[in-house]
Amino acid sequence: MKRFLAFLVVAPAQLALGAHASGPTCTEVVARLGDALTDVTCFASTDLTTTNAATTPADNSIPTLPAFAFTPHTDRDKIAPSAGKRPPITRVVPGIQLNARFASDPTGQARFLLRLPNDWNGSLVVAGASGTRSEFNGDFAWSDYVVQQGFAYASQNKGVLNLRLSNSADPLACRLAPTIPVFVHFFDNDPGQEFTRWAAFMIEAGKLAQQGVKAGYGHHPRETYAVGTSNGGYQVRRAVESAPDVFSGGVDWEGTFVDEHAPNLLTDLPAGVLNWPDYVASGFSSSSTAAANIRAAGYPPDIVKPADTLWNEYQLNFWEVTECQWQKRLDPGYATYVSGTQNYNYVARLPFSDVGQNFKAFATTGRIQRPLITVAGTMDALLPIDHHARAYARKVAGKQKKHECGDAEYRLYEVQNGNHIETFADLFPQLELIEPHAQRAFDLLVQHVEGRAPLPPSQCIPHGGSIASAPSQPGHCANLFAP
Repeated sequence: MKRFLAFLVVAPAQLALGAHASGPTCTEVVARLGDALTDVTCFASTDLTTTNAATTPADNSIPTLPAFAFTPHTDRDKIAPSAGKRPPITRVVPGIQLNARFASDPTGQARFLLRLPNDWNGSLVVAGASGTRSEFNGDFAWSDYVVQQGFAYASQNKGVLNLRLSNSADPLACRLAPTIPVFVHFFDNDPGQEFTRWAAFMIEAGKLAQQGVKAGYGHHPRETYAVGTSNGGYQVRRAVESAPDVFSGGVDWEGTFVDEHAPNLLTDLPAGVLNWPDYVASGFSSSSTAAANIRAAGYPPDIVKPADTLWNEYQLNFWEVTECQWQKRLDPGYATYVSGTQNYNYVARLPFSDVGQNFKAFATTGRIQRPLITVAGTMDALLPIDHHARAYARKVAGKQKKHECGDAEYRLYEVQNGNHIETFADLFPQLELIEPHAQRAFDLLVQHVEGRAPLPPSQCIPHGGSIASAPSQPGHCANLFAP
């Protein structure tokens, strides 16, 4: 215990308070979590929202890590709208915050975050992390929203740090884009960082957070909800599929569909990389063969304006680097930049590699055991809706038809004109923000679990609309883009 208390940071006045006299205390929480955590920092916070600068640590604030390995400020910006478009913070939320590492992780990279408000509503929210982001990824999009309602909040980083700068000589390095000669090394391509860890750390975070809540308030949470975006949405799906004893339900926002059969990221992304140069050469013509090929891979139509296009933002920031990252983890025998990212053929690689089995090892099953809501944008050009959100909905429907999901309800709310990156709406005003719909879906989930309120049916949320009890467009959006 001494090695944990050595890292404990508490206000002197708080040491004299009992665990439940005026809110949770760090002493009780750290003592309860014991040997499950290491490098613990816990402090009494005057405000657990991001209005308080101490809530989200600065980028590169762990001096023992290389630059870009730990980037909390950058991470919270990645899934949230720009500052002027986020919901205002309307109240101060005092409580305690705990930051730590999972002691059991042999790589030493798995991180944990817990926030316990003094004014607790009795339930807990556990967040996934998008991309390779840290446990602070959801601070704007999720934490601010739920702690103001009195929820305890926990998060984790899928057991892995972000990235470090590298060079082309590094066999695990990925360049940022075909025209950007900057190489980065993702920590999740290293030995011991198999993607199967992602679900395990989401579940472990839920269990640890429940213990922390018990220590802080005297009893376990009434309900525990999973929320997450992108790869964090994948974590939510796996949580409600495999840990019904931990989670009461979940909201997955643009979750990644993982399956050994097409479609998956490695069947879709190469088409964008391959056809992009010809699309540029066509003058961004929507009637070009290249544009047709990109759309045939599942992608939504492009939005073209004089200085930029929506697809251009995705190819610059995501297509090749994401393909490289997943290929090096799941099919390391492929010569990424010799054979060419544009030439990667998932089906052709199946007989010559373990890529299919590697996908299968962490695939989503669709066998949900708790209520789950997916919120996804029709203009997502990283995880196109028919190959990710709708593909997962089809898998759930198949399991429900076989009565393999019990009475757990599933809903897909499609946000017309929503895309994967909220800040792209600053560049393309036709795009719709997903965050308000995801947060509304969370409220509906809570009402369903705790008040037995019926969930609105799966639906297309029309551009400028909202989730409706009697939707005008039930099911899928007929048009991915509404001008």
